[in-house]
Amino acid sequence: MKLTGVGLWSSQLRYGNPGEAADAAAELDELGFPALWIPDVGGPVLDAVDNLLSATSKTVIATGILNLWMHDPAEVATRYATLSQTHGERFLLGIGVSHAPLIDSQEPGRYRKPLAATKAFLDGIDASPQPVPTGNRVLAALGPKMLELSVTRAAGAHPYLTSPEHTHQAREVLGEGPLLLPEQSVLLTDSREQAREIGTDWLKSYLALPNYANNILRTGFTEEDISTVSDRLFDALIAWGDEETVLRRVTEHRDAGADHVCVQVLTADPREFPREQWRRLAAALG
Repeated sequence: MKLTGVGLWSSQLRYGNPGEAADAAAELDELGFPALWIPDVGGPVLDAVDNLLSATSKTVIATGILNLWMHDPAEVATRYATLSQTHGERFLLGIGVSHAPLIDSQEPGRYRKPLAATKAFLDGIDASPQPVPTGNRVLAALGPKMLELSVTRAAGAHPYLTSPEHTHQAREVLGEGPLLLPEQSVLLTDSREQAREIGTDWLKSYLALPNYANNILRTGFTEEDISTVSDRLFDALIAWGDEETVLRRVTEHRDAGADHVCVQVLTADPREFPREQWRRLAAALG
């Protein structure tokens, strides 16, 4: 499953009204986006995958990511096989270990040894009667050890909330061949004030998670950059401006070694399907 080009990462397609999600996905399929990515912070994520696969004919539907703490690997493998038999091989299974604050809020102390937990989940998938092909799965990976596991146990890596500098570092770890599929958040506005109004609190919610904060420190930012959400950090993580600004950032990721970039459009209302912005990006991509 060799993804290229620019896809879309969308919480709305996952948690919005299923009918509207299907209608939006059908349009995005016609607009030519090669992949649609959805998150998993609880709930029947594979039902959402089925809904989007049913609404499309060409687009790959990818989990970015399936939260391994919330699913049984054998059940995931069985459902993956059923979805692939029904819709063809258009389901890219992104698997991730999530974050301690989210997992431990339900069961204190459960989140430990994330690398070992990921290996165990993959072992469970591989031991299933119908294992998910290695080439049809990727891992949420930020640090070197998880990136290395993405090479040996998956088709590659899906980093989230990263900069082109991280993409460069990740490609050096992955080497040539494995897929590198970073997410890139964007705001279609020419106003820094408006970008900040929408994006700052959104970023703060992620910067409070140790996995993201530690990765940002590894790419040359400081504790002060994180605590203040400095302009330097904001501009590195969120591409704001017009369509050309977004395309330049995508090119920076591609030049740094990305195979495919999944763009997440941020808006003032996170529940809103940003369909007009998606159309603008499709037109700019040609």
